[in-house]
Amino acid sequence: MKKTALLIIDMQNDFVGDSAILRVAGADAIIAPLRSILNHFREQKLPVIHILRIHRPGGSDVESFRREIFSKTPFAVAGTKGAEVIDAIAPIPGEYILSKTRMSGFLGTDLDLLLRSLDVERVVVVGIQTPNCIRTTVFDAMAYGYDTVLVSDAVAAATPEIHVANLRDMAAIGVSIITTDECLRMI
Repeated sequence: MKKTALLIIDMQNDFVGDSAILRVAGADAIIAPLRSILNHFREQKLPVIHILRIHRPGGSDVESFRREIFSKTPFAVAGTKGAEVIDAIAPIPGEYILSKTRMSGFLGTDLDLLLRSLDVERVVVVGIQTPNCIRTTVFDAMAYGYDTVLVSDAVAAATPEIHVANLRDMAAIGVSIITTDECLRMI
């Protein structure tokens, strides 16, 4: 059986919940399925990696197309409550926390090195947001040669149409698209 790691992407206070300053529509609905998957990985003692968007206070590391938004509403600023993982899935000792400044969890990070050092061959991806950070991380995981699984009801986007269109695109490159129930049976 392939060693599997769970990648939880951007489930942070600034993006999830009623008080989130850049709330992702649909993010609240994936908390319950994501928690089921997270608890299963914890029970199986499999690697869990919380991948977080973290920016410098001045925003010098924010993408150019988001700088105007950041200047008005700074988000995911290092050291703030908004940049932290939501309480419902807070990391526990032994889980990994990886910071990123771009959409992909691989770009400019040591995610690939970490996965390889853990002998991981398969990644299960959950979190937000389907067309951006989820999609780019999934595409990069495929490019790095990982067996890549996306849990369709544990990722979210601004609209159901955007979500479904991106799931189709990811399936077309060989990503396994499964449900939470299927994930719990597979792992």
